[in-house]
Amino acid sequence: MTESEFLTEYDPAVYERPALAVDLVLLGLRAGRPAALLLKREQHPHAGRWALPGGFVGIDQTLDAAALHVLREKAGIAEVHLEQLYTFGALARDPRMRIVSVAYLALLPEAALAEALERAPSLVAARIEVPWSGEAGGDVAAVSAKGEVLPLAFDHADILAMAILRLRGKLDYSDVGFALLPEHFTLRQLQDVHEAVLGTTLNKPAFRRRMLDRGWLAPTGSREAGTSFRPAELYRFQPSR
Repeated sequence: MTESEFLTEYDPAVYERPALAVDLVLLGLRAGRPAALLLKREQHPHAGRWALPGGFVGIDQTLDAAALHVLREKAGIAEVHLEQLYTFGALARDPRMRIVSVAYLALLPEAALAEALERAPSLVAARIEVPWSGEAGGDVAAVSAKGEVLPLAFDHADILAMAILRLRGKLDYSDVGFALLPEHFTLRQLQDVHEAVLGTTLNKPAFRRRMLDRGWLAPTGSREAGTSFRPAELYRFQPSR
């Protein structure tokens, strides 16, 4: 039998097929704390709970195309850098059927986060409470602006925890933290990002020396405006050669 003959006779219904979905962790900072964009589910299952923007992958869609579709349709964001975070495939993660979800992570500067909330009023920016230090891992909670813990749908608490864990793991050796900053920023703002993600206070002189020594910071020649004290110098991110 040739391969062409085999494929002609092959019956794809021989094996059960799990459904495939994508879920987006759109993460930024609000009031110095990590925050993620969530939607309240209006339909069963888990109606009334909060969920990450997500959707099923069409039979003619790539994973990236499905993620970009969710980004536009549910978050009102036309363009942002998305990267695959992790694949979640626990047998009972969805009560409807076997659904495997590929989670994507995008980091949003504060202005982009605010713009997304303006464009899609159904979204909320929930503060992510992380009770563990370093890269210990564990549970996280999503908290509303009123301080209420939001019940999360499916395994979306696990997805958020993985996003925080991955971000903490990459923060010190990569340039990932700059994605949470505006184009021009002060050293104080850069340290604020690291402290918010890591959940700890950093030594100011040591942090600044480490950042400057890496060659990632280029002075803009400008200083911040609208301050009542001596304005700080503004920098921009400069990729290492």
